[in-house]
Amino acid sequence: MKDSNFLKENNARHMWHPMAHPAEMQATTPYIITGAEGVKIRDIDGREVVDAVGGLWCVNLGYSNTAIKKAITDQLDRLPYYSAFSGTTTDPAIELSYELREFFAEDGMARAFFTSGGSDSVETCLRLSRQYHKIRGDHGRTKFLSLKKGYHGTHFGGASVNGNNRFRTMYEPMMPGCFQIAAPYTYRNPFNESDPAKLSDLVIASLADEIEFQGANTIAAFIMEPILGSGGVIVPHESFMPKVRELCDRYGILLIADEVITGFGRAGSWSGVRHWGVQPDMMATAKGITSGYIPFGAAMIGHKVAEVFERDETGTASIGHGYTYSAHPVGAAAAIACLAETRRIDPRANAAERGVQMYAGMLKLQKKHELIGDVRGGHGLMTAMELVSDRATKKPHMSAGKVVMKEAYENGAMIRVSGANILISPPLVIGEAEVDAILSALDAGLTKAASA
Repeated sequence: MKDSNFLKENNARHMWHPMAHPAEMQATTPYIITGAEGVKIRDIDGREVVDAVGGLWCVNLGYSNTAIKKAITDQLDRLPYYSAFSGTTTDPAIELSYELREFFAEDGMARAFFTSGGSDSVETCLRLSRQYHKIRGDHGRTKFLSLKKGYHGTHFGGASVNGNNRFRTMYEPMMPGCFQIAAPYTYRNPFNESDPAKLSDLVIASLADEIEFQGANTIAAFIMEPILGSGGVIVPHESFMPKVRELCDRYGILLIADEVITGFGRAGSWSGVRHWGVQPDMMATAKGITSGYIPFGAAMIGHKVAEVFERDETGTASIGHGYTYSAHPVGAAAAIACLAETRRIDPRANAAERGVQMYAGMLKLQKKHELIGDVRGGHGLMTAMELVSDRATKKPHMSAGKVVMKEAYENGAMIRVSGANILISPPLVIGEAEVDAILSALDAGLTKAASA
């Protein structure tokens, strides 16, 4: 590693950062993280803080899992790369496909298509959903429906079904045929409805109306996160996703569950859809599949879709899609080890318990700090607070979050700010004391922001 003076002098000078203004990064350079252990990260100045972001919703098992690290290094020594193209495969890819089928069997998944990450997995699901209908002769089913506030990555397909204009406006026109309906977001919705069950019904009625308006025979799939993550941890009412499933079945539309964040225990269960008792037709996964240790992802294919592809005798089911790093043997080896460790550690109970602790702590902070307009969470380690400049008008406070983030870091916790939302998603193995440390750091940050 270069010396600290070199790194500080060149910080953000030659690199553009995701989801950030280049000039702002140069003016206020980002923290330089040089090490990590357990659930804490260490910066270039030797300061240790609790990682309340979990890398980026992904370091489920913390930074010190030796089994995953060993699997990576062992595979590098044995076979560092080979492709899944041209009639070849690798032993880790075969083993992982079996393990994932077993892991997601309760969700109705039968096959895996390997990718390099979450955006790739979403893109794969979108493309295969169109192909599914074409194999069946429904060539007109090309459109996609999704939720406002939903996040589905940054490829053009995923960005086109995203429901946040921050990821769309500067890149338009997006892919045609993508339409969003209001999210079941009790704090802000066009129906002015705060009752979750009533709001669920209103959004479902809106979805049915949009399907009828577009024409059911033109729609390939509906995609949603079981719990909307980056949009602000929006938790639908328990009735919502089952009713979405029923609508999709009624109109012959595929249901894609974006489990990139919620999969592998983040939401307190092995998949987010299990909270709602729903089996989707496809699932996009990544992040927790390797605990973030190496880029990897998988689009999981349900039985109904798999059967249509595998019974085809016309040749139209030949998959004209893939990535150089699909089924990368090092990524597959890491995922095999991560699945084994995830089963062994079984962080679901801890994620649920610590998530309740975090949510309760945030509600206490809401009583103390007028900046907090809304608190959302309660399902695993996915929590958020929404900052407002006025609780009566719910006007979002778009600048306070940066102050909160900086002061929280100074007080021992790395948090993430997205617009007016502060998102908390620490490793699933976090302890009670470390959750308290995050809450204490948030308290300090909110106090600072109120006086700024």
